[in-house]
Amino acid sequence: MRRLRNVKIVATLGPASETYDMIRALHEAGADVFRLNMSHGSHEEIREKHRIIRQVEKDLQSPIAILADLQGPKLRVGVFANGEEELVEGAKFRLDLDSTEGDAERVCLPHPEIFAALKPGANLLVNDGKIRLQVEDCGEDYANCVVTTAGIISNRKGVNVPDVVLPLAALSEKDRDDLEFVCGLGVDWLALSFVQRPEDVQEARDLAQGRAAILSKIEKPAAVEAFDDILAASDGIMVARGDLGVELPVSAVPPIQKRLVRKCRHVAKPVIVATQMLESMIDSPMPTRAEISDVATAIYEGSDAIMLSAESAAGSYPIEAVTTMNNVAVEVESDPTYREIIEASRTQPRSGVADAIVAAAREIAETTQVAAICCFSQSGTTALLIARERPRVPIIAMTSLRGTARRLALSWGTNCVITSNVSRFKMAVVASARAARDLGYAEESDQIVVTAGLPFNVPGTTNILRVSPCDERLIFNVESE
Repeated sequence: MRRLRNVKIVATLGPASETYDMIRALHEAGADVFRLNMSHGSHEEIREKHRIIRQVEKDLQSPIAILADLQGPKLRVGVFANGEEELVEGAKFRLDLDSTEGDAERVCLPHPEIFAALKPGANLLVNDGKIRLQVEDCGEDYANCVVTTAGIISNRKGVNVPDVVLPLAALSEKDRDDLEFVCGLGVDWLALSFVQRPEDVQEARDLAQGRAAILSKIEKPAAVEAFDDILAASDGIMVARGDLGVELPVSAVPPIQKRLVRKCRHVAKPVIVATQMLESMIDSPMPTRAEISDVATAIYEGSDAIMLSAESAAGSYPIEAVTTMNNVAVEVESDPTYREIIEASRTQPRSGVADAIVAAAREIAETTQVAAICCFSQSGTTALLIARERPRVPIIAMTSLRGTARRLALSWGTNCVITSNVSRFKMAVVASARAARDLGYAEESDQIVVTAGLPFNVPGTTNILRVSPCDERLIFNVESE
């Protein structure tokens, strides 16, 4: 399905978007990737959504990526005798392992690993940061705190610990079960919550065993600090601004977002900007001006994808939300300033033949009348390298592997075509010319750039580039040889 923009749109599925008609409508409106939130829904409900997505993909003959977002460990306080208590600023409040119901002076925090990591001066944030506690003294089973931000605390509210690296694995037992389930279904991407260190990513990779690509969610200060190592261990990144804005000052999030997006682009790994992008559209058919600016900023920065959460999962206007994102993307990418920003932020790594080939393809496309860049890619690496260049012409990724085509649906500007195996470069040129014309990116009188690797079907061998016409005489001549 041809898009009129390069940035991809991720739509989360939920109660508002779980039928065939709705999922198909969301894809037709612009959703390229569907996110399955493993925090909500049974395995059978997830299985049914997966089945419907694959049916839509088959009916529309359009590769669709499925992203399974694992819940991660959830840290929560216990329960209160009165259900809730009001904490006032300056008051003392104790957290401990005693399972007795809490009151205005204490409550259970059933996570000994938190107490093991805490130090005096550390902050604990309760209920998305609405309540802030500062540790005065602590031990292996308690933390005596002072309330620095007052508010109502109630049963099982979430706890964030921004100042320390917790001795917690990113994968809980539930996550391990969910990971095995969704890999068995055949999802394309796994999103890891609560990543703090590269070892968390490696654990998930070992369990996935190549059945899905690994995307790390950056939502902890520790992940920001260790980002370079986490990025190296991951196949993609999500800038999860919700928890990041709880654990860090909200004013710190925009520069972090910009920095992380650029680093991902530098190493040719997809990056999603997520959380509260069109939050008001949960209840309103129209977004705010600030939300439109936020979406536009992520696109100007060169993000591979922008994401809808509750807007498409539980909101009243899921199709309108996707349509709004699509329209903003089309408008931004047609702005000359967008191209100026993208090209000014381009880096020029030259670490091998493949880097040189894709850079040359982009330069040729910019200096001659080339309609599209076509690349044959089994693993998807070449397509990602071309996407890093952010060329002015469409990218057509040709692959015989359906899984590769689906994963590339998350990558900037890639239009994926599933083709048969080819054994000669001339036949690759023929297939590319046909695809460019069939998709409407080129006419017979146009030229395209074709990249591939010899020998064929061997990952990481991109070593050839050709500028080729698209006319029927070329196809006839090659096929008649």
